[in-house]
Amino acid sequence: MNLAALAWKWTPRLPEPVARGGFALAGDIASWRRGRGVRRLAANLARVSPDIGQAALRRLTRRAMRAYLRYYREAFQLANWSAERIGRTVRLIDEDRVRADLGPAPQAVLALGHMGNWDLAGAWATLELAPITTVAEHLRPEAVFQDFLAMRRRIGLNIIPLDPGRPVMRELRRAADAQTAWLIPLLADRDLGRGGVEVDFFGAKALFAAGPAALALATGRPLYGVAMYRQGEGYALEFSGRVEAPPRQSKARQIEAMTQDWASFLEGAIRRHPADWHMLQKVFTADLDPERLKRARGASGASAASRAGGGAP
Repeated sequence: MNLAALAWKWTPRLPEPVARGGFALAGDIASWRRGRGVRRLAANLARVSPDIGQAALRRLTRRAMRAYLRYYREAFQLANWSAERIGRTVRLIDEDRVRADLGPAPQAVLALGHMGNWDLAGAWATLELAPITTVAEHLRPEAVFQDFLAMRRRIGLNIIPLDPGRPVMRELRRAADAQTAWLIPLLADRDLGRGGVEVDFFGAKALFAAGPAALALATGRPLYGVAMYRQGEGYALEFSGRVEAPPRQSKARQIEAMTQDWASFLEGAIRRHPADWHMLQKVFTADLDPERLKRARGASGASAASRAGGGAP
C-alpha cells in the first residue's frame, strides 16, 4: 500500500491533535528539504512580496507549506465531516451582498485560485448555495486520482476529469443546461492546456486558464472571482463583484479582459494572505518553457477556452 493510500485510510482515524501536528510537521520537513515544488513556491512568493528578505521568505514558505499540508489533511478527513462542521468552518465574506447577487437559484461560473481549501469550499457551497459541477486534473498515479475523485463525489461534487481530448467545455454546458440552479467553480490561476490568457499579475506576466470567462460567455451567466484564505480556525470565502464583459469587443478580447479582471481580484487576496496561495508550479511566463509560451501567445482566447480550467490535485 503506498503512502497516499495509507493517508486516506488512517488520517480520518487519528485524534484531531495528532493529525494536525503530524501534517504541520510534514509541512515543516518539506520546507526544510527544499524540493523542487518548495523552491518553486518560494520563487512565486518572492514575486508576491518582492522586497521580502531571505529569512522572511523562508518563514513565509514554511507557513505556506503548513497551509498546503493542512489542505491535504482536511481532504483526507472531509468525507467524514458533518454538514454542521462544514458550515462552521467556512464564513462567507459580505454574505448579504453575495446572496443577493446570486439570487435564490444561482447560475454562475466561479474563477478560483489555488487558495485555502477548494474542496471544502465546494462542499460548503453545495450545502449553502447550489449544486457544484467542476473539473479536476487527472493525477498520476491513477489510484491517487481515484481516491480524490471518490472523496469529491462523496461530498456532493459532480466532477468531470480533465483528460486530454475530452470535450470538457461541452460537458460543463450540458451540466448547466440540466439544472435550474448551479455553480461551476474552476481553478484557473495556471493553464494546463495548449493556450491560455496572459495577464498582469504582481507586476509580471502570468498565464491563466481562459475557461471561466469563456464558459460564462457561452452560458450567458455571470462570472465571479473567488478567493479562500484561513481565518482563525476556519476559512473565509470571498467573492468579487460580477466580472463584466466589455461591450463591442471580439470574444477573444472579452475573454482576455474578464480574465484580467478576476486575476486582479485574486492578486489582491493573495497579497493580503500569501501563505494561503498553494502554487507549487510555474505560473509566471518568465518561468515557463519558451515553446509552450509561444503556443499560448499564438492561441486566441476563444480557442484557448476549449480547456476549461487549471485543474487541481
